[in-house]
Amino acid sequence: MATRPKKKVFSQPVLARNARAKPKGERLSPVKREPSGVDALHQWFEQKGVRKVKVGAVDIDGVWRGKYISKDKFFSAAKSNLGFCDVVFGWDLADELLDNTKVTGWHTGYPDACAHVDVSSGRIIPWEPDTAAFLLDFVNADGSAYGPSPRQLLHKIGRRARDMGFLPKFGAEYEFFIFKETPQSLKEKGFQNLTPLTPGMFGYSWLRTSMNSGLVHAIIDGCNAFGLDIEGFHTETGPGVFEAAIRYDDLEKSADKAVLFKTVVKEICARHGLTACFMAKVNAKLPGCSGHVHQSLWTLKGDRNTFYDANGQHGMSQTMRHYLGGQVALMPELTALYWPTVNSYKRSVENTWAPTTATWGRENRTTAIRVIGDNPKAMRLEYRQLGADMNAYIGMAASLAAGLWGIENEVEPPPVCAGNGYEATAQPLPRNLKEAVALLSSSERARELLGEDFVDHYVRTRQWEVRQYERAVTNWELERYMELI
Repeated sequence: MATRPKKKVFSQPVLARNARAKPKGERLSPVKREPSGVDALHQWFEQKGVRKVKVGAVDIDGVWRGKYISKDKFFSAAKSNLGFCDVVFGWDLADELLDNTKVTGWHTGYPDACAHVDVSSGRIIPWEPDTAAFLLDFVNADGSAYGPSPRQLLHKIGRRARDMGFLPKFGAEYEFFIFKETPQSLKEKGFQNLTPLTPGMFGYSWLRTSMNSGLVHAIIDGCNAFGLDIEGFHTETGPGVFEAAIRYDDLEKSADKAVLFKTVVKEICARHGLTACFMAKVNAKLPGCSGHVHQSLWTLKGDRNTFYDANGQHGMSQTMRHYLGGQVALMPELTALYWPTVNSYKRSVENTWAPTTATWGRENRTTAIRVIGDNPKAMRLEYRQLGADMNAYIGMAASLAAGLWGIENEVEPPPVCAGNGYEATAQPLPRNLKEAVALLSSSERARELLGEDFVDHYVRTRQWEVRQYERAVTNWELERYMELI
């Protein structure tokens, strides 16, 4: 087990020699916020031939919620925000109204929330070339961060890292299924007996990607044109399964890219009459879909990877060791943030490339965290617990917060797992969403690190999700009991 930490105040700065340089607040472009920002936006719209604008944000479940607005309305919003119905924080991913929330509901009348346009996030939608897309941030009336917002949570933890003297660099990779189905055919088939894009188990297939080169190139080119920077793309083990690696970047940019990637793939596949699926476990007989996140901490100038120490064991610095220790120690109680759905826990099965215990290893894909690299540039960890169904803002924020907590409290990780992680003696991870939510709800450290407002709202949404599942009658039950009981 990880060494129990000394009690410290989370906000205390570390690495003072790095903290002297303040971050410059770099945000993703092509549009940068300046005193003449609105004029620059007008010029950019003219240069790109923009006629319409799409604005949006992800909800707690990672589902994109947005709308088209006119150019006039956009420029008005860019100056003074816009109203966006706060029901997006009061319903689930199927638009069922939650009955247990505090932030909104029938008791508040579902008013408009203030939505701030992040003008630095502007980009052209390649398959809608006259349309610009911008990300929204939900804020309170006084301009402060809206507690339940996943993107605001990520930015808060990112600021905390910089206050400690670190520049977090993250990169996500996703596995996903592609089916020869449409929303209509999925409904008609009852989501059963779906036709995958290609048959059979064929990981890293040169042939399968060539057979579907039109779609593959559309996804890669579309993502790159949208600023998502695809670094690798290949088939994974399973019928119609692919994996994409998004190039690493500063934390905030990387998270935006990750959450946008899923909707981009879905949109491009839909234009080919296909459906992309990011469920953690589509079929009990097949491996699940991961959403691994690579992580490292650099100096604020970005000129040195603080995770690397040539003289350290496994090339790990003390900073990396404590960061890893914090993540392992808090992994069980934060699992509901990493595995957000009932289906998430079906992926956690022995010998299927997904973790079942809080473990770490050097180049070990059977553990929850894999340490990678043997030089200053490449040294990092791969957080393997995360699945393709993650909300990247939440998964990245929670894992970073756990690591920073480990640094501040000098938490030593448990012994390295050198063999089969499924056989290691280690702290087990929760086996279902109900168990995970109970751990999160009682976690004082989660509320300290992530904020009471966010954790309270998140727990309520997951408790709702558990109740919906407990009331459902599944096909498994009908097939098993209907005739024989």
